[in-house]
Amino acid sequence: MTDPISKRVTELKPSGIRKFFDIVNEMKDAISLGVGEPDFDTPWHIRDEGIYSLEKGRTFYTSNSGLRELRNEISKYVDSSQGVRYDPDKEVLITVGGSEAIDLACRALLDPGDEVIVPEPSYVSYIPCAVMAGGKPVVVNLKEKNEFRLQPEELIAAITPKTKLLVLPYPNNPTGAIMEEDDLRKLKDIIIKNDIYVISDEIYSELSYKEKHVSIVSLPGMKERTVYINGFSKAYAMTGWRLGYACAPANICSQMTKLHQFCIMCAPTTSQYAAIEALKHGAGDVEEMREAYNGRRRYLMHEFKEMGLKCFEPYGAFYVFPSISEYGMSSEEFCTELLKKKKVALVPGTAFGECGEGFVRISYAYSIDNLKTALGRIREFLEELKKTV
Repeated sequence: MTDPISKRVTELKPSGIRKFFDIVNEMKDAISLGVGEPDFDTPWHIRDEGIYSLEKGRTFYTSNSGLRELRNEISKYVDSSQGVRYDPDKEVLITVGGSEAIDLACRALLDPGDEVIVPEPSYVSYIPCAVMAGGKPVVVNLKEKNEFRLQPEELIAAITPKTKLLVLPYPNNPTGAIMEEDDLRKLKDIIIKNDIYVISDEIYSELSYKEKHVSIVSLPGMKERTVYINGFSKAYAMTGWRLGYACAPANICSQMTKLHQFCIMCAPTTSQYAAIEALKHGAGDVEEMREAYNGRRRYLMHEFKEMGLKCFEPYGAFYVFPSISEYGMSSEEFCTELLKKKKVALVPGTAFGECGEGFVRISYAYSIDNLKTALGRIREFLEELKKTV
């Protein structure tokens, strides 16, 4: 019998993030620091708006692009935060999470053989989405000595006549790295000169601790060639609501909307009404959560220093990416042994690209009590390893 499964699908590697999470669910007294999900509940006023929408019977389809009021609020948000105005009727699309927006952007922009530059370590979806759209991923291995920021010379070296897209994954998952305005300006002219389009995934934009986040769409000439992706999962603790959005030039947004129309129809209506409330009245909630995450970030960095665990200081998202290379174990081995001996689940750096070898991802989107307990166990584990290295 002919194999019914697409080779393109079978050749994709499964996500390395969920493996340890699935194991820890079956392990008594284990602590997971592996999943990037806020430990905060969605703020009550946002939940209330979702509940109210159900009470009012608002269970219908919205337009394919999403509720006009929500698109208008998104347009105002991007304008106020980045100084860039998108037409809510032609340049904004509501999606099922930021991940759908990434997928739609790849499928709308790529023809078979087009090359997509993907800086790694980075979120696990970029390469699969590029491959499923017929594109060819070209990986740039980011370096800790550069704080995992994409360097101009690294971008230039990756460009070929087939280059079509660059993924900009900042603030970054898994490293917590950011790109500041000066960093982006160094890339802008290279991008424009080589006629490259950009997917800028800014889902963690509100979780930036050094200074206000700057998007590449705010730089001259970049709105016209960028798909700006954001959402509500991280900033508003709305992961399960499954709501994201894309802002893009009208000719790109219309094609993304067409694909969205065929495979999704529209994002969840209840979630859209809740998101309107989030954008209108949720700034205080975001600030409160950001301050809490920043406190946890500083706590982890202090504890790492005390236990001798090397880690560059991240200024975005809610992840740290410490180096474990001195312990003579692969990232996979380190995480496996830590889980087996101390019941703490982390994610191997290699889940985010081969250059993640020698690192592990730790999420601090967890309560300070859980972090303290987990770090105590990690300290014990490292002390035991030092006796054997």
